[in-house]
Amino acid sequence: MREFVTDLLRRHGDDVPVFTHDHTVTHGRLRESVAAEAGLFAAAGVGEGSTVAVQVPPSFTQLEVVLALWSLGARVVSIDHRLKPAEVEVLRGLSRPQFLVRATGRGAGAFRERYELVTEPRPDGLPALTRHRLVQFSSGSTGTPKVVGRSTESVIREVMRFGAAEGMTQRGEKLLLLNATAHSFGLMGGLLHSLAAGVELVFAARPTADDVLRAAARHEVDFITGLPFHFALLAEAADRPALKTVRAAFAGGELMPAEVAEAFGRAYGFPVGECFGTTETGALTMDVTGATRPAVGKPLTDTTIRVRDGLVEVALDESPYLRDEDGERYLDGWLRTGDRGEFDERGALRLLGRADSLVVVQGAKVDLTEIETTLRAHPLVTEAIAVHDGVIEAYVGTESDELSATELSAWCRERLADYKLPDRTHVLRALPRTAAGKLVRNPEALAAAR
Repeated sequence: MREFVTDLLRRHGDDVPVFTHDHTVTHGRLRESVAAEAGLFAAAGVGEGSTVAVQVPPSFTQLEVVLALWSLGARVVSIDHRLKPAEVEVLRGLSRPQFLVRATGRGAGAFRERYELVTEPRPDGLPALTRHRLVQFSSGSTGTPKVVGRSTESVIREVMRFGAAEGMTQRGEKLLLLNATAHSFGLMGGLLHSLAAGVELVFAARPTADDVLRAAARHEVDFITGLPFHFALLAEAADRPALKTVRAAFAGGELMPAEVAEAFGRAYGFPVGECFGTTETGALTMDVTGATRPAVGKPLTDTTIRVRDGLVEVALDESPYLRDEDGERYLDGWLRTGDRGEFDERGALRLLGRADSLVVVQGAKVDLTEIETTLRAHPLVTEAIAVHDGVIEAYVGTESDELSATELSAWCRERLADYKLPDRTHVLRALPRTAAGKLVRNPEALAAAR
């Protein structure tokens, strides 16, 4: 990644803007900041092949840290800043970083340009033994996150895919990025594509309609990317003049409900497009115009997608998983995404839902079995089921008369990120089972047993 990052930082002139919030960072200033951060990390012992976990809230600092670490040849382990200490320890145990970089202080949900950092050595960490320079985590179907590795070649190919996509942001344009930059789409389609293309990234103060509209109008942005819930908020606010300079928008990271797309189109006079991909593969399809909806677009260049037995599969040169036990989805050069789908007559991919325990909550994948595992760890819980039908509901079986939903909510709040928490928890003597003795997972049947 050293050469790639060096190339990205040198592509554009010193005065070309790259980040904007309350202040603007130019490419020249970014090069200086990245070099300064790299010097501090090098002094701490970070170098070629070092493994460094980064848990920093969305900020200019976060983006500069990632670039600085890559400029040293380090492997970046990206950790969502919203995760609780217990969750971070699980990820640390799976990825074994030699250093943990974290922010001192919290943003309380607001975007901050700068954070002070602490770099903590981890004596039990291990150096990178493979060429993967980005590690992210994808929820699995067993309650344990899967460790996903991206090589430099894989990252470069995805950045090129974004650059070649019809209708994508171009040099000199401003992109209001609402996606989290710790996750795949925000990092690749947001930061790295923008650096490569000379696009200026704009950030809103908070993910509210008022703040997004204010940022769009103040900075006269050309393009917006976000999650469906961002566009639902904007549709409800319906302030067409605030987006008068916006030529296009699309959702990445979560399937866009048709009713949200229609409401946004009515409110602002232009459609919302769509980008589909996975943590393991990066972006796979894109339709900036939204013309192929309910499909999510045709496959991007340099991707090979098929639908086999109703499931979407992607051709990859090697397994994206860094642990052997995670590799059951990768077989004979094909990755099973876990998404059900079909191709329409135009060759566009239509998604038909998940085929496993994964659900999407505000753009973040949540494995329902992780919630179940957390609940079952409570000493008074004998069995647990989590279901998603618009909201996450947990059903718990117990032999105790003392266990309450309030106690279980507090138990989960200490161990799970807020976006994973059940919206409602129900405590029963015993959970319903099928004739074969298996726990029932049908939301309607569980609701009837309350």
